[in-house]
Amino acid sequence: MKNILIIGATGQIGSELTMRLRNEYPEGDVVAGFIKGAEPKGILLESGPSHEVDITNPMQIAEAVDKYKIDTIYNLAALLSAVAEAKPQLAWKIGVGGLYNTLEVAREKKCAVFTPSSIGSFGPGTPADKTPQDTIQRPKTIYGVTKVTGEMLSDYYAHRFGVDTRSVRFPGLISYVAPPGGGTTDYAVDIYYSAVKGEEFKCPLKPGTFMDMMYMPDALRAAIEIMEADPTRLIHRNSFNIASMSFDPEIIAAKIKEHIPGFRMTYELDPLRQKIADSWPNSLDDSCAREEWDWHPEYGLEEMTKDMISHLREKFGIPAPSHQESEVAMAY
Repeated sequence: MKNILIIGATGQIGSELTMRLRNEYPEGDVVAGFIKGAEPKGILLESGPSHEVDITNPMQIAEAVDKYKIDTIYNLAALLSAVAEAKPQLAWKIGVGGLYNTLEVAREKKCAVFTPSSIGSFGPGTPADKTPQDTIQRPKTIYGVTKVTGEMLSDYYAHRFGVDTRSVRFPGLISYVAPPGGGTTDYAVDIYYSAVKGEEFKCPLKPGTFMDMMYMPDALRAAIEIMEADPTRLIHRNSFNIASMSFDPEIIAAKIKEHIPGFRMTYELDPLRQKIADSWPNSLDDSCAREEWDWHPEYGLEEMTKDMISHLREKFGIPAPSHQESEVAMAY
C-alpha cells in the first residue's frame, strides 16, 4: 500500500483508521473520502488530503482514484445494524450497491479493496460458541444480509477478475474516540461513558447476552495487517473471523466496578437490539486468521477497561479519584 482511499473516513472506524494509516504510511497519500454533511474536521482535515466520495456514485470513486493514484481502497461505508433495520433499502444501496461500484472501479484501475464484514453476517442457525471460520451464514437482519452478500461479491471479484479483495469479520468495536453510531454492540461503549461521568447506565440488553467484542486499536491493526499479509499464505479472503474477548453486560459492569466502585447499572431492554444480539454468535474461532496471517489481539477486557477509563477521564476533564477516595468508595 502506498496511496490509500478511505471511503467513509469520518465514520466510527474510518476516522481512527485514517489517522493510523497516515502515521504508518507518511510517504503516500491517505485520502479521507467523505459525503456532504459529514466533512472531515480538525486533525482529520488538517493532516492529509480529503475528497468527496459518495459510494453510490462510481464517478466520484474513480475521480479520487485517478487524482491520487490510489492503489488500495478501504470501503467503510455502511449503515450500522439497528439503523439499517429502520432503513433497509438504503442499507442495501450503500452496503451492496456501493460495494459493487467500488469493486468495478478497483477492477478497472487495479486497486486492492478492504471491505469489513461482521459477526452480524451469522444468524441463529450458526453454531453460537467458537463459531467456525466456514459455517452456515443465514442472518435475519438486512445488515447481516448485506455483509454476507459483500463477502461473496468480494470473493467473486477476486476469483473472476483478480481483484485483490480482503476482509475481516469485526466483532463489536469499543472506542473512546468516536461516539457510538447505532450498532447493537454499542452498549459496550455507552457503558464506559456513563461510568466515567458518574451516571447510572441503562443497559438495552439482558444479562447473559454474550457477544464478541474488540478494542479499536486491535481492530485498526487487523484492518492494516490483513492488507499487508503475504497473499500466498491466504486460503481465505472474504472474510476472516477475528476475536479478542467475549462478555455479557454483567461481566463488563463488574469489571468497570473494579475501577469505579460507585458505578450502577440497571436494565431497560430494547427489543430490537436484543433480537439482533440473540441471532449473533457468543464467540468466534479465529484460528484461520492466526494461521494464515499471524493475527493476535493485544487487548483483553482488563487492559481495555483501564485504557478506556483513562482516556475518557482525560476527554471529559474528569480527574481520577485519589487512592484514599477509591478506598472509601469501595467501603460502601
